Amino acid sequence: MTVQQQNITFKSQGVTCRGLFFRADRDGKAPCVLLAHGFCGTIEMRLKDYAEAFALAGYHAMVFDYRHFGISDGNPRQILDIKKQHQDWRAAIAHARTLDGVDPRRLILWGTSFSGGHVAVMASEDKNIAAVISQVPHINGLATAMAVGVAQNLRLGIVSFIDRVGAILGRPPFYVPALGRPGDLAAMTAPGEFEASRKLMPEGSVVDERVAARIFLSLALYSPGRLASKITMPWLVQVALQDTTTPSKPTIAAAKKAPKGELITYPLGHFAVYVPPDFDQTIADQLAFLKKHVP
Repeated sequence: MTVQQQNITFKSQGVTCRGLFFRADRDGKAPCVLLAHGFCGTIEMRLKDYAEAFALAGYHAMVFDYRHFGISDGNPRQILDIKKQHQDWRAAIAHARTLDGVDPRRLILWGTSFSGGHVAVMASEDKNIAAVISQVPHINGLATAMAVGVAQNLRLGIVSFIDRVGAILGRPPFYVPALGRPGDLAAMTAPGEFEASRKLMPEGSVVDERVAARIFLSLALYSPGRLASKITMPWLVQVALQDTTTPSKPTIAAAKKAPKGELITYPLGHFAVYVPPDFDQTIADQLAFLKKHVP
């Protein structure tokens, strides 16, 4: 069975963001799941698989790329700015509520990895969100930084400072790979994660996996988990217990602090939840959560 999809655009602070709307085959107003990827991720990296699964289950789904990434506008490219991405989420939420067939009172936020933290922030602000799903989320910046190690933090901090100074002077961004192997100068270098992440890439595609280094001076200070008690709607938190990219302990603690938090753990690494065979259980748990809270 195929799912009808259409291109969508919306403005975020005057810049055009683009995405896709997957329409569920049903009459009347229906809930809508709003999805965006994690650290440097784009729609092509399996977000369509999630959106199609939601649409087949009767939920509309809208996926989008942030400014500076993927099919959205914004120059220079590959600039990861937390404030800007929050603005993009707010603009996407407003746009999703205007789409034909979407029940604006039953919007579900879906985030993974870095965006799993973003949706927690959005939910703490907007009490009209019906439910939230955070898959292997970034919850505690300090814990993530500590997992990287002192030496790697120092290296990333130096290039981050260089990039920030360069931006002030009008120079092009100083880029580093988003993913690498242990010892590489890259954002994510935990053992085995580079190889596991390859399974998210569409076959034959060329994906820009760089990121402007300026983001690294901000990461340790970004801890969406501190807002857990303010997330008053149902919040599904899916944790990979063998995750060395987004540490599990602070995420589990945050889920338990949320008034309606629901925690599911998996004996997996960070990227396993995205791809079969483990994807099947991941999405099944998400659909069961939605059937319970946003039928």
